[in-house]
Amino acid sequence: MRNSTESTKRAPGRPRGFDKAEILNRVRRVFMMSGFSATSLDDLAAATGLNRPSLYAAFGNKEQLYLAALRDYGTQAAAAIDAVLGAGTGPIAERLGLLYALAIDAYCTPHPATGCMIIGTAAVEAPTRPAIAAAAAEILGSFEAALAGAFTRAVAAGELSAEPSPAIRARLGSAMFDTLAIRARLGSPPDELKAFARSIVPMICR
Repeated sequence: MRNSTESTKRAPGRPRGFDKAEILNRVRRVFMMSGFSATSLDDLAAATGLNRPSLYAAFGNKEQLYLAALRDYGTQAAAAIDAVLGAGTGPIAERLGLLYALAIDAYCTPHPATGCMIIGTAAVEAPTRPAIAAAAAEILGSFEAALAGAFTRAVAAGELSAEPSPAIRARLGSAMFDTLAIRARLGSPPDELKAFARSIVPMICR
């Protein structure tokens, strides 16, 4: 068992009251607004209120900090998907529509809209940064697996036909998130995006 001195020891350079979740949220906003390459450690230090040594001590270099923010983004998104599709009740089309509406709200906030971190930043860096490409692919794979699981349960319950397969429906459902994120980043208003999503859901859940 650690003694009280060990349990209260802070990492070098880390200020008292360090909130990792809040730091990652701030870091993510900077990366999503400016992109990975155009963001400097000074930009991140200014956004977080931490100096550069503190950022290095807590997260490592800029790419490691980006990956921490990206994985945290994936964790939050996966939790939202599970809450609506995994733990939620009601028709699958209704739940998918709700999930798109929640995603649109996230993509369009704050103003100007930044869309999705994977589509807006990770996809840009993927060709030259294998670690970012691998992390983004893993997150997208988890999203598709969650969607496929929900569609599989809907097929078993007799709510959906077996064809298209749950895997194909999941690919279509996942691609719709990408489309919404891109359109949000390009300035499409939330109401327009939600109307678009409502028109697509019946095609995925037919």
